[in-house]
Amino acid sequence: MRNFNIYKIVVVLLFSFGAKINAQVVISKPSLGFTQACASPSFNSYNVTFTFSPETAITSTNQFIVELSDDTGSFTNPTIIYTSAQGLITTSPATLNFAVPTTIAGEAYRLRIKSTSPASSSTPSNAFAAYYKIQDTPFSINNLISTGVYCSGGSYLLTIDNPGGATNDSPLQYPSLTFNWYRETGPTTSVFVASGETLSVNQPGTYFVETNYGTCTSNSYSNRVTVSESSTSSTSEISSSLGNPYCSSQGATTLSAINGISYQWYKDGNIISGATGQMYETNQPGNYSVNINLGNCSTSASINLENNGFTSSIDVPEFNSLNEGETLTATVTTDAQNPQFVWYFDDVVISGANTNSYEASQIGNYKVVVSQTSGCIASTEYVFSIREPFPDVANIPNLISPNGDGINDTWVIPQEYVNGANAEVTILTPQGKIVLQTNNYQNNWPENQIDFVSVNPIYYYIIKSANNQIKKGSITVVK
Repeated sequence: MRNFNIYKIVVVLLFSFGAKINAQVVISKPSLGFTQACASPSFNSYNVTFTFSPETAITSTNQFIVELSDDTGSFTNPTIIYTSAQGLITTSPATLNFAVPTTIAGEAYRLRIKSTSPASSSTPSNAFAAYYKIQDTPFSINNLISTGVYCSGGSYLLTIDNPGGATNDSPLQYPSLTFNWYRETGPTTSVFVASGETLSVNQPGTYFVETNYGTCTSNSYSNRVTVSESSTSSTSEISSSLGNPYCSSQGATTLSAINGISYQWYKDGNIISGATGQMYETNQPGNYSVNINLGNCSTSASINLENNGFTSSIDVPEFNSLNEGETLTATVTTDAQNPQFVWYFDDVVISGANTNSYEASQIGNYKVVVSQTSGCIASTEYVFSIREPFPDVANIPNLISPNGDGINDTWVIPQEYVNGANAEVTILTPQGKIVLQTNNYQNNWPENQIDFVSVNPIYYYIIKSANNQIKKGSITVVK
């Protein structure tokens, strides 16, 4: 009997040990704490909840693992995105927090939960969209030029700008991203056209591109470009990389034209030698234009480039005269932010002259430099002079002797024709070549030495007064 009881005890122990070894745990289908995983560098935290039973089946060395499928929902090569510490989770239900991989992009991912001791696995979760939005800011295409032109039967290429920089976080900097192009069909509607980094357009319309983040909302989209077919009146646009007006203190700005085969740039109507590329860099304001060869047709574009960043004016003319005891007050008007004023007399800074006006009393040359000291740091200057009053002669002389003796050295005419009288003064050679033409004559001709050959040279003048009265005559130059 004693041996029989020992046998029963051994059998019970062996049965209990075998039951413990073969214990199983059942893990429920994971419940997602989200509908989409639209992650970004600023947010990447998601929860999943599951139950398991029996709790007593979990050993002290068990770890729970969260696996992620591929974008089709397959677990053939799953990615582990969470592993708990051994023995950390012992009660059910349990909620785990995880981050998605930075390469994730798709509409049909799934999760499943696995345990290690004992080994078990849940059924997959519901499918969900998941994207990591590594770039989530607006970007530019075609150098922010809002128009494009193509020849009849041809096409126009739209491209995402690269490289990126402070003003353009180009998505092309991130090789994992893909892109979808759209054409607008209304103020708030559009249709998908194609995928890729570029789009060749042969249909008029307004186009834009978005980074492909599927059903996740995103701020990663481009500016709009309106493309048209060329006609005899077709024009396009020029963009300035620093805007217009641009801040000259930031350096040169880059002017960009639309895509074409060849180019020729102009400034103020004059051809710019060597400027035959799609872009032209300049730090000079002015009216710029470009002729663009599109192959079977052509187009043009223009921009009035400004670089001050502020406007200003001065209320005195360039040339002034004062009688004894008189003064001249010059005043600058400007919209510059925190303006600074520096006044000069004969190129020397005038001490204490730092307001927008100055009262001048001396004969000489004056200058004021106006600077904007906030925002776009820029400056401009104005020059003016004060001279002794012109002599009030009664007649127009027909003889001068520019020999430096201080007598009759220049052609001095009545005050009604000089210094702001709005009379046009023209001096010509006998061959009809114009040597002087001005609406603000200063009694200062000739300013350069006149060559004498064998005879005293003769010049001719035409004076047209403000009321359109004309005076004509000759000027003989003697030594």
